[in-house]
Amino acid sequence: MMHRLVVVLTLATSRLFAQTDPPQIPFVADGEFLKLPRDLYLGEAAGVAVNSKKHVFVFSRGNSTGPAYGATASQLLEFAPSGEFLREIGKNLYAWSYGHAVKVDKYDNIWAIDKGSDMIIKFNPQGRVIMVFGRKKEASDEAGPWTHVNPPRPAVNGQFRQPTDVTWDLDGSIFISDGYINSRIAKYDKTGHWVKQWGKAGSEPGEFNTPHSLATDNDGNIYVADRGNRRIQVFKPSGDYVREIKVDVPVPADAQPWMGERPGPQTALTMQSGAPWAICITPGTKQFLYAADGFPGRIYKLSLSGEVLGMLGSSGRMPKEFGWIHEMACPSENELYVAEILNWRVQKLTLHPGR
Repeated sequence: MMHRLVVVLTLATSRLFAQTDPPQIPFVADGEFLKLPRDLYLGEAAGVAVNSKKHVFVFSRGNSTGPAYGATASQLLEFAPSGEFLREIGKNLYAWSYGHAVKVDKYDNIWAIDKGSDMIIKFNPQGRVIMVFGRKKEASDEAGPWTHVNPPRPAVNGQFRQPTDVTWDLDGSIFISDGYINSRIAKYDKTGHWVKQWGKAGSEPGEFNTPHSLATDNDGNIYVADRGNRRIQVFKPSGDYVREIKVDVPVPADAQPWMGERPGPQTALTMQSGAPWAICITPGTKQFLYAADGFPGRIYKLSLSGEVLGMLGSSGRMPKEFGWIHEMACPSENELYVAEILNWRVQKLTLHPGR
C-alpha cells in the first residue's frame, strides 16, 4: 500500500513539474532566410504566413510614402520557399495604412489585416483584390485614427476599429478579431454576409482585452489570443464559450525585456509572461498550439487542451532571440516562421525536440 502511494505521489509530482517547468526545445534559427532586393527593406514585421506551395508572405510596416493622413506603414511581400523575393502585392493599395497581420486560407487566398485603415482585404492567389471588409475614414472629412474613450463606443456591424486578425471555420465562415477598441469577434459567412458578433471589453469568460491573434483547429473551434487578459479563449463557431488556456511558466531570474524595465506585478498583463501576442495551430491529425509572449520573449508549444509541452527562445536581438513576436506561421509541428516587431525581421525556426 505504501509503495503504491509513493508511486502515485511521484507521478503527480512529475506531472506538476512538467507543467510548471517544461523542457527547452532545441532549435536552429535562420534570420537571413528572406532574400530582399537591394533597394527593399523590412520595417516592423507585423505578419507572416505560408501557403500550400510553401511561399512565405510578410506584412511589413514599411513603404512610408504619405497618404491623406498619418503615415503609411503597410507593404505585403511574397517570397519563394527558398526565401527569394517574388513580388510585392497591392502596391499603393487604398487600404494600406498600418499593417497588423496576414493569413492564407486553404484555397491560397491572401488576407491582409490593416489596423490603421480598419480594413481587411482578401486577395486571390494572383494578387487581385476580391473581397473587402470595413472602411477607412475619408481623408476629405478630416479623417484621423479612432481614439480610445471610456466607455467604449458601441460596435457597428461591418465596421472595424483597429482589427487584428482573421481565421475561418470548416464551412468557410470568416472570423475577424476587432481588436484594440471594439473588443469583439465578428462573424461573416463565406460569401461575405454579416452573421453576428460576440464579446465586449472585460475580463469575464467571453469578454476581451485586445483580442490580438486567431487560429482554428480541425474541429472548427476558434482560438482567440486575448492578450490584455493574458489568456487564450476557445469558442465554438457559434460563439459559444468552450474554455480558456493560460500559460504559467516561471520566468528566469536573469530575464530582461528587449527595452524598458523588467515587468513587475503592477505592469499591464500584455507585458506579463504568457500573455499571448501571437498564436498558430499546426495542420495534420495531431495538432499543436504555439503561443508567443512579449516578455520574456518565449514561444510555448502546447497541446490543444492547454498543457505546455515545451518552450524556446528569449528576448534579444541575436539569432534565436526575439523582439516582440507579432505573428507566427506553423506549417508543420517543427517548422515555424516568426515576424518580429522590434527586430524588423522574420526568422525561420527548425525545431529538434528529440535532441
